[in-house]
Amino acid sequence: MGNEGQSSTNKIKMKNKFTLIFIALFSFILMSGIVDLNNLFNYENQDTPSYISNDNTPQDNLLTDAGATLGRVLFYDKNLSVNNKIACASCHLQEFAFGDTSVVSTGVNGVTGRHSMRLVNARFSDEVNAFWDERASSLEDQATKPIQDHVEMGFSGENGDLGFDDLIQKLNAIDYYPVLFEFVFGDSEITEPRVQKAIAQFVRSMESFDAKFDIGRAQVGNNNAAFPNFTSQENMGKDLFFSPPPLGGAGCFRCHGGSEFSIVPNCNNNGVIGVANDSMAIDLTNTKAPSLRDLVNPLGMMNGPFMHNGSLNNLMDVINHYNDLEEVPENTNLDFRLAGPMHDMNLTQSEKEALIAFLGTLTGVEIYTAEKWSNPFDDQGNITVVPLEPNGTNDLGDPFSLELFPNPTSDKVTIQLKQGAYQFTILDMNGVKVKSSLIRANHVEDLSYLPNGVFIFQIFDLYTQKMYSKKVIKE
Repeated sequence: MGNEGQSSTNKIKMKNKFTLIFIALFSFILMSGIVDLNNLFNYENQDTPSYISNDNTPQDNLLTDAGATLGRVLFYDKNLSVNNKIACASCHLQEFAFGDTSVVSTGVNGVTGRHSMRLVNARFSDEVNAFWDERASSLEDQATKPIQDHVEMGFSGENGDLGFDDLIQKLNAIDYYPVLFEFVFGDSEITEPRVQKAIAQFVRSMESFDAKFDIGRAQVGNNNAAFPNFTSQENMGKDLFFSPPPLGGAGCFRCHGGSEFSIVPNCNNNGVIGVANDSMAIDLTNTKAPSLRDLVNPLGMMNGPFMHNGSLNNLMDVINHYNDLEEVPENTNLDFRLAGPMHDMNLTQSEKEALIAFLGTLTGVEIYTAEKWSNPFDDQGNITVVPLEPNGTNDLGDPFSLELFPNPTSDKVTIQLKQGAYQFTILDMNGVKVKSSLIRANHVEDLSYLPNGVFIFQIFDLYTQKMYSKKVIKE
């Protein structure tokens, strides 16, 4: 084998090695199984660069650590599907910038009609409408539509499907949800608007601004300056991106604006009018696109096929589509920025390769492996919520705040409480913890496993952060 062939083989081996390391690292942080309410991840105060100006967060759903924590659990929980097999994360995977490598995704009743859009940096899209066809008015509106889709997660409420009220009843019966909703909203009521707000907060938290582009952009005054950390090819690609076709550029910035590289509002379609898995059908309604951030992962591998129908398999295919775009009579909704001779790009092969090199600089690192965006469930699908610890505002021994009966008791005791979520601890008379768990109002505790004697019941209200305690006699 010649030196060139040997070099190529070594590069492949090295890339495969890095791929295995990347997957191993991701697997290590995945599925922790614990959500500690005392130690929340930072979602609300991330290091968003000053040159990022778009933000579609509504004033009535500002991003919080608590809200995004609940959203993370909901996003990964397969209980949100009728057969307990599909979660939001089934079609939006962290290791692919919250996209999918399949052309279409598998739901509870078949496959989706469109390719699953990457969610990374969705908060920074200037176009607030969601989905390829913009049928949702916001990320909040978008959050529960897949849950209520017959194919995707099955709670459609139509043609014999269970409805969203059935899902709420299901979530109420899962011990960690009343605790989490109490923690976030002040009471344990589960509603669709609250589910929407929490999931939307988690999606908006998915920031990726630690790319090579950001390192360079921080050193210059604007996107048009040469970035000192870029290669000449990458700077050439950047110039092509931010220059219009009449000036020899590709004009990508006209639809993918700013340093967010998000789709601008009021676009028409981009000339891709096919339908996934149906070569005869056309669809002119797809006018939204994900951010161009993280088109590829840190290894240069595609984060899934491109376009709403997954018809383009690599970045060269994408660039060739725009470079050689053919206007067809049946597409009556082509965006004006892609129509007519003013759009003609006439890129050379070296210019196409420069564009691809530049697009690779938009890939971050942390988004792929950070635990705060990973699956909070363990590999058995279980999760433990660690409740809040007392913070010094305890009201110990209040005899009127806690009712226990019967007391003395021989086997069971009813703990009568107002609606809410509580940490329940049993101590023996030496102060040794016997048991600790999360409970709700009017809890019945089985004491048959305990020996006869005197025990202390401590009830910590997760909302008011007050603690009540009483002696219980087991005889």
